[in-house]
Amino acid sequence: MPAEVPARKTISTPLGDGTLNARDFNAASAYGPPIRVLPDVHVLKIGGQSIFDRGKAAVWPLVEEIATCAKQHQIILGMGGGTRSRHAYSVGLELGLPTGIIAAIGNSTSLLNARMMQMLMAKHGGILVNFEEFEKLPIYIRNGGIPILVGMPPFHQWERPPETGRIPANRTDAGVYLMAEFLGAKSCIFVKDEDGLYSDDPKKHPNATFIPKISTRALRDMDPNDLAIERVVLDYMERAAHMRHVQIINGLKRGYLTRALDGEHVGTVISADPHACGMLSEG
Repeated sequence: MPAEVPARKTISTPLGDGTLNARDFNAASAYGPPIRVLPDVHVLKIGGQSIFDRGKAAVWPLVEEIATCAKQHQIILGMGGGTRSRHAYSVGLELGLPTGIIAAIGNSTSLLNARMMQMLMAKHGGILVNFEEFEKLPIYIRNGGIPILVGMPPFHQWERPPETGRIPANRTDAGVYLMAEFLGAKSCIFVKDEDGLYSDDPKKHPNATFIPKISTRALRDMDPNDLAIERVVLDYMERAAHMRHVQIINGLKRGYLTRALDGEHVGTVISADPHACGMLSEG
């Protein structure tokens, strides 16, 4: 006779009566919203090509402004990869490398800028934080430090295939945004080289119209050929528990970052909740 199959051992839990793949099962889960891990933190994305690649004339004033703001605000920096990442992507694509390896390459170029930024911010408390040390963020912040991280999310070989091509959809904008969402941060600010969003690329079309605030839905309806932040961020915003709006500011204009951290509406606010833009004062 075949051996009797033992009964399945169970653990009493509301999630024990269905698979985690069932759409209605997940939608009906009765758990409340997640906690805000670091609710007073401002997460800043420093553009690689837009800011860091411009060198001393652009970076040093921004370093000083961040250092001054850090005396009143808790700040975490996420670094972009810039032109070097684009060159590395080009080489990787020509060699036929898959998306996952190209994502890992993007992490390396972002790390270059993070290391340089940490040296510039060292005297102000800047500290380079690796992904393995992520849980130490509260300690660094409580002791007055300014954590600096690679902007690229650590998906690497597990990066999902993009809709078109092989360049990873989740790059440094997405990584910094996802960090802000996880932390339940106070704000997520993208520091670029333009005042915000325009109806067209202002570098190529000087008559382009500035957009002070817009919803993710309206931005999708515009369907611009190019966008100042990665499109996947719009997807994440619409599903987010905390970070339902982001702000794009011009880091080349001294004082804009200070005003944004103080809650002013400078630059462009993109919101998954259209009415949320009105919560910020007009600048």
